[in-house]
Amino acid sequence: MAHVPQTFFDALAVRTWCGLALRALGRAREEIDAINVYPVADGDTGTNLYLTAESAAAAVEAVFDGHDAHGSGKPALADAARAMAHGALIGARGNSGTILAQLLRGMAQVLAADGETAHTDGEGLRLALRHAADSARQAVAHPVEGTVLTVASAAADAAEAAEGDCGTVARAAYDGARAALAATPGQLAVLERAGVVDAGGRGLVAVLGALVETFTGEAPRAVPVMSASPKAGSTEVSAAASEAATASPDECADAPGTGGPAFEVIYLLEAGDTAVARLRERLDGLGDSLVVVGGDGLWNVHVHVDDAGAAVEAGIEAGRPYRIRITHFALGDVHTTGAERQPRERAQRAVVAVVPGEGLAGLYTEAGATTVLARPGEPPASGELVEAVRRAHAREVVLLPNDADLRHTAAAAAEQARAEGIRVALIPTRSAVQGIAALAVHEPERRFDEDVVQMTSAAGATRYAEVAVAERQSWTMAGICQAGDVLGLIDGDVAVIGSDVTVTAETVLDRMLSAGGELVTLVLGDEAPEAVADHLETRVRESYLAVDTVVYRGGRQGAVLLIGVE
Repeated sequence: MAHVPQTFFDALAVRTWCGLALRALGRAREEIDAINVYPVADGDTGTNLYLTAESAAAAVEAVFDGHDAHGSGKPALADAARAMAHGALIGARGNSGTILAQLLRGMAQVLAADGETAHTDGEGLRLALRHAADSARQAVAHPVEGTVLTVASAAADAAEAAEGDCGTVARAAYDGARAALAATPGQLAVLERAGVVDAGGRGLVAVLGALVETFTGEAPRAVPVMSASPKAGSTEVSAAASEAATASPDECADAPGTGGPAFEVIYLLEAGDTAVARLRERLDGLGDSLVVVGGDGLWNVHVHVDDAGAAVEAGIEAGRPYRIRITHFALGDVHTTGAERQPRERAQRAVVAVVPGEGLAGLYTEAGATTVLARPGEPPASGELVEAVRRAHAREVVLLPNDADLRHTAAAAAEQARAEGIRVALIPTRSAVQGIAALAVHEPERRFDEDVVQMTSAAGATRYAEVAVAERQSWTMAGICQAGDVLGLIDGDVAVIGSDVTVTAETVLDRMLSAGGELVTLVLGDEAPEAVADHLETRVRESYLAVDTVVYRGGRQGAVLLIGVE
C-alpha cells in the first residue's frame, strides 16, 4: 500500500521517516544479522540498527505526544530533528548503531539550524546528507572503506549532484548508496570471502529507502545482500560469514583475526569536549573499532578492547559514564579458534525488571533479576526489553515494567518474546517499590502460574508514592504547582504540593498509612536530603505500631524519594 508522501522536510516528515525506517529495519533485521562479518562476525548488526532506530522513533513520538498533551499543535522541525538525534544517541547499540546515531545527529544539526524554513527543501536535504556523512567519518578513529562510511559518503555525493525537491534528492542518495553497497565486497576482503555486502551499509540503504518512501510514497526495490560473484549460496551465508571471520588475519589487514580484542565496551558519557578528546586518544591505544559520537556534553562511546576495566576507567576519568554494557566475544566468534560453542542451558524461570536507578539495579540483580536501567526521561524501548528477556535465557520469564507509562512497551516486548517461544507473564507493576514486593515473594521452584499469581498479588497490595520536584508550572489534582515546588504523588496522582522535601514526604506517608500497612519501603534518590530517611523511620516507629521500615539507595532515579506501603 502506497504511503502518502511528504512534500518538504518538517516535523511530520521526521516522524514519518523514523517510523518507516524502523519498519524497514525490522523487516531486514534477520537478513542483516546473517551477513554481519565486519568488524566482528557476531550476527547482531541488524538488531543493533533496529534498536537504535527504535530509540530515535520513540523520542520523536514523545515530542509529538508532549505537544498534543499541551494542545500546542505540531512541533517544530528543530524539535523533532533534535529528538531523533538524541534518541538515537542514547539508544545506540554496537558499532553500526553508534555510526547510525552520528549520521542522524549530523542531519539534525543541519535540519535544526537557522529556524523552521532554512533547510526544509531539497537543498537542505543535500546539505544534511553531506554533513551526516562527514561527521560520521570524523567520529570513527580509523575509517575503513567498504563499510557503512563508504555507503554514507556515496549517498551524499549522489545527493549533491541531484537537482530538485526532497523526493528527487532522497532517491538520488538511495541510488548512490545502493551502488556503493554493491561494491563493498571489492573493498574488504572479509566481505569478498563471505560473498556478502557490508551489513552496516545494507542497514543504511534501508534507512535511505525509508527516506525515499517518506517523500515519494513509494518504497524502493529490494537490495541484494550477496556479492555479484558470491562464494556461498544464500542458504550458506551464516556459515560463510563464520569461515571468513576466522580466516588468518594475514589474508586481510582490516579483517579481525583470531587475536582480536575480547570485549565490546559501550557506554553513555557526560563529559566536555576537551576530556573526550583525551579519552579518544587513550581508548585508541587500548583497542580498535573506536567510535565516539555525540556532543553538547553527552556522548556515546564504543570500543573493542582486551581490558574492559581500563576502557571504563578511562570514561570515569573523562566524566560520568553510565549505561555501561560489556559484551564478551565468547567461544565460536571471530576471536576464538573457531571451535563451536556449547549452547548454554536455559534456566527454567527468570525475572526481567525495569529499574529507575543504579542503586535499585544492584538490588534487583542481587535478588536474581535481569535488569534494564531507565534514566529519567529516557524510557527503554520494546526492543531493549526483548533483548533483556533473551539475555535472561530462560524458558519462562516474569516481566516487571515498574512504570505505568511502560505498559504498552512491555506488552509489545512480551508479545515478541512469546513469538520466539518464551513463556512470558507481564505483571503490571507501576513503580519500582511494587516490583520489590513482587520479587520478594518470587519462588522459581513453584508452578509458573502460581508464582505469577503470588507476585501479582504482592505488587497489587503495595501502594506506591513518590516525592519529586516540579519542573514547570502545571495543573494537578492538588491544585496549581510552580516550578521548584515539591510534589507528593500517591498512586500516580499529585496529592500534596509543598516546599520542603521532608515535610512533604511525611505528609504523603501519613496519608498512605492512614489506610493501614505492615511494611514501609523507602528508596532514596541522589537528591534526597540526608536526614529524610531517619526522620521518616522515626515517624513510623513512634506513630505506627508494628510497622517496619526498610531503606534502599536508588541513585539517579528521577524522583527524590520512592515510598511503598504493604
